[in-house]
Amino acid sequence: MITNQTVTPLLTVPTPQFPPGSDVMVRQIELPPGDPGLGPHRHSGPVFGYVLEGEILFELEGEAPYKLSAGDAFSEPGGDVIHYQAANLLSDRRSVFVAFMVCAPGVDMITMVGPEELADKAASRLPYQG
Repeated sequence: MITNQTVTPLLTVPTPQFPPGSDVMVRQIELPPGDPGLGPHRHSGPVFGYVLEGEILFELEGEAPYKLSAGDAFSEPGGDVIHYQAANLLSDRRSVFVAFMVCAPGVDMITMVGPEELADKAASRLPYQG
């Protein structure tokens, strides 16, 4: 059978190890205009995502913040890595992304990072170059 199907590679990352008993969640997250997103946090497992609409400022520990636009894919390792922000860069319209998350057994998917740890790591954060 011949189709007119088009396949566009968006993201390839090494396969993480999933502990037995892990849960998988898929969520659509809508950020209102100018929304800063959830504060600094960690995910218990890896996250893979795709931006459906808008522009998002994405920042992980150890990386400079960068802009994601509609059609961009992203990933983060989870675990001990801080996810500093996924903020809507647009002040006049929403931004929307889909996240596919693997949740370690018996661990909340999201753990907020406290002010003491943020202060300890403040000097190592890189500025946004956008």
